[in-house]
Amino acid sequence: MAVSRGEVYENPRCRERVVIRTPAEETGGQRTIMDVYVQPGGAVSGAHVHPLSEERFTLVRGRVAFWVDGREVVLDRPGQTILIPAGAKHRWWNAGGDESRHVCELIGRADRFEKLVLRQLFGLAQDGKTTPEGMPHLLQQAVTTLEFEDVLRFTSPAWPVQRVLFGVLAPIARLLGYQGCNPEYMERKPSEIAELEPLPDEVAAWHL
Repeated sequence: MAVSRGEVYENPRCRERVVIRTPAEETGGQRTIMDVYVQPGGAVSGAHVHPLSEERFTLVRGRVAFWVDGREVVLDRPGQTILIPAGAKHRWWNAGGDESRHVCELIGRADRFEKLVLRQLFGLAQDGKTTPEGMPHLLQQAVTTLEFEDVLRFTSPAWPVQRVLFGVLAPIARLLGYQGCNPEYMERKPSEIAELEPLPDEVAAWHL
């Protein structure tokens, strides 16, 4: 089931609420734009790379910190933006005491990103099948990582180690019923359909 404009997806582990502005279906599968609302203490589930995609984050309100290839960058003024190139190691978190809001634009493999992040990873978190930080448990991570290795790879352990380890674990995980792309999550309805909040001019200019 394709993602649609205005749909809301929530990750209770990461304290994240995502509202779709431009779904991949409207861009030939190559681009998606999302409003991301993060509660204090919320963060993306782990440091990772997108091998074939780049991301642009633009702050709307609050304070969001990024770790990118070993350096830390803090966005604390509306309109500030950061571009994450394909292959860059990164993670982000709400660095303030109030709910933050930023726009995330992902370019490249956007349709598969929506399936992995908004449906598979968020679905696992909603069902309590992740760590408190939102990371899939080892057997689940093995099959999901191999299914979506072109979209997202967590950075620990190193990717060559993951390939060997998950190559051994994945057949066992599948025998136990784990699925890299769970059909139930692919068909799960969003939590609601929301009215899109307008973007300030300094933010909208980056995402037209």
